[in-house]
Amino acid sequence: MERLLIINPGSTSTKIAVYEDEKPLFVKNIEHRPEELMKYNAVVDQFEFREKVILEALQEENVPLTSITAIVSRGGLLPPVEAGAYEINEDMVWQLRYKPHHEHASNLGAIVAYSLKQKHPVPAYVYDGVTVDEMLPILRITGLPSMPRRAIGHNLNMRAAAIRYAKERGKSFGDCTLIVVHLGGGISVCVMHGGKIIDVINDGEGPFSPERTGGLPMHEVIELAFSGEYTEKSMMKLIKNKGGLYAHLGTVDVREVEKRIQDGDAYAKLVFEAMALNVAKNIGKEAPVVSGKVDAIILTGGIAHSKYFTGMIEQYVSFIAPVVVYPGENEMEALAFGGLRVLRGEETAKTFRRVE
Repeated sequence: MERLLIINPGSTSTKIAVYEDEKPLFVKNIEHRPEELMKYNAVVDQFEFREKVILEALQEENVPLTSITAIVSRGGLLPPVEAGAYEINEDMVWQLRYKPHHEHASNLGAIVAYSLKQKHPVPAYVYDGVTVDEMLPILRITGLPSMPRRAIGHNLNMRAAAIRYAKERGKSFGDCTLIVVHLGGGISVCVMHGGKIIDVINDGEGPFSPERTGGLPMHEVIELAFSGEYTEKSMMKLIKNKGGLYAHLGTVDVREVEKRIQDGDAYAKLVFEAMALNVAKNIGKEAPVVSGKVDAIILTGGIAHSKYFTGMIEQYVSFIAPVVVYPGENEMEALAFGGLRVLRGEETAKTFRRVE
C-alpha cells in the first residue's frame, strides 16, 4: 500500500490530503487569514509558515510523516514543461525560488515538498503543472511575432478528466482525441491528441467566466488601458478578478445566478446563457485543429455541477462529438492518482533542469 501526502498551496489557503492508494484518508483546506500572509514580502517567504501548517495537520490527523511513502505537489509556475510527473530536485527548487515564470502560491508546493523530503527521504513529485506546454508550433502564431499564444491552462484537472474518460472506456489515453473544458473561476479549453495537449485556449483569450473577462474587443481594450482610469495593476485585476459574471451581476456564485434566473431575472438569464454560448463557440474553435475528428467533449470543473449550464453547452456542441460531464475540480485526486501511476511504473517521472 502506498500512502501519499498531497500538497496544493493556494493564494489564501493550503489544501493537503493523505491518500492510501486511491482512497483519501483525509482532505483538508486550511484557510489563512490576511494578516498571517501580509507580513511576508514575497510568496516564497511563506515557505516555513506553509510547511508548519502541513506538519501540524498531519499531527492532528495522527499521520506521522514517517508513514508517508511519497509526496505529490501541485506544480508551480516553472518554465514550460511537458505533461506528467517531474521529480522534485534542487534545480526545481532553485527555479521556483529565484526565477519562476510568475510569482504564485503554487510555487511553494515543490519547495515545501523538497524540505519534507529532507526530513523523511521518500520520492517527491509535481504533476501536470500550470505551465505544461505541448502546443503545436502552428498554433502559437499570432498577428504579432512578439506575442505568440501561450500554453497555460487548468492542465491538472483537464488531463485527469481525459485519463479517466479513456480508462472508463478501456482505451489508451494516447488513442483518444478529446476537447476538454475546465469550468471554474476561469475557463480554459484544450485539445488532447496523441496523449498530448496540442492546443489550449486559456482564460485570458477564451470565454468569459465568473471572474474573468476572457477575450475582449482589442480596440476597446487599448482605449481603456490608455484612458488614465487604470494602472497596469488595476487593469490586470479588472480582467482577472472583476470581469465576467461579477462585472455583469455582482457575484461569482453560479448557484446564486441560477436562483435569480428561477426568480425571473431576465438579465441574469441572458448573461448566463451568453457565458454558455461563449464556451460552446470556443469548443467549436478547437474542432478544426483535429479536422473535426473528436471522440468526446469533456466538461469538468466546479461549474460542471450545473446541469443547466452544461445542458446548454451540450445543445450547442453535440453535433461535434458526444458530451461527457465530470463535475468538480478534483485536483487532490488528480495529484494522488498521478503519483500512484509513477510509483506503479505506469508512468516515468521526468527530470527538471533549471533555466538561468
